[in-house]
Amino acid sequence: MVLCFVLVIFTVLLACCSAKVYKVGDSDGWTAKKDYYYDWVKGKEFHVGDSLVFEYDPKLNDVTQVSGAMECEFCDYSYPKAVYNTGHDVCLYGQKLNVLVVQDPSRPVPPPPPRKILPPGKFYKVGDYKGWNVYDSDFYNKWSEEKTFYVGDSLFFEYGNKVNDVLEISGHLEFNYCDTTSPVAVHKTGHDLVRLTKPGVHYFISSETGHCEAGLKLRVMVQDRSLVQPLPKVPRFSPIDRFTRWLRTLRHHHP
Repeated sequence: MVLCFVLVIFTVLLACCSAKVYKVGDSDGWTAKKDYYYDWVKGKEFHVGDSLVFEYDPKLNDVTQVSGAMECEFCDYSYPKAVYNTGHDVCLYGQKLNVLVVQDPSRPVPPPPPRKILPPGKFYKVGDYKGWNVYDSDFYNKWSEEKTFYVGDSLFFEYGNKVNDVLEISGHLEFNYCDTTSPVAVHKTGHDLVRLTKPGVHYFISSETGHCEAGLKLRVMVQDRSLVQPLPKVPRFSPIDRFTRWLRTLRHHHP
């Protein structure tokens, strides 16, 4: 039987002239083998600009890129960053890959992308007058559900910095299980201003023992303002227009 294979080339950030190309799994390709890819990664150093090539049978397999360590560990693909093909039934057998990407000092540093100018946004004090503290388990969920957040808005966290902090985390599993091991950012000043620069779901928790489990965590859905359809404008009538319309109504009822 002839098998049809797909090549998926995944470039890590920006390409540069001396970047390497790695075929994942070498001659075995991308297939289900317990702990095989942990061993394959050992001894390799991946740099910005390198590429990963995944070769597999599209009828039996796929490649799903996930956002966090816990998603990879527990084979959770419910919120993927990218999916190539379909099917998610082999991760539990060891078909998963972690790579650490570093900057090679011998290679030229790629220029930063052009800075995106964010639209002026709203300012929200998290928890309003109550601030960032432990209340009932659903307090911050209710607080965020009543609001619509857009790119460019800012969240202000106010708290006692000797007893609390704010961790930005990347995934819903870290949020659900209050996992603080791989934060995106850590804030500890007691008056932290966080700008929402990207659309999507943003997660915040406290790393203090028992606080997150007691409900001190926040999830906000951020929308891109440019993609929101504006409401149609309702015409405004001048006093003369309103008087004319009133006369027409009066004539209609009194011919």
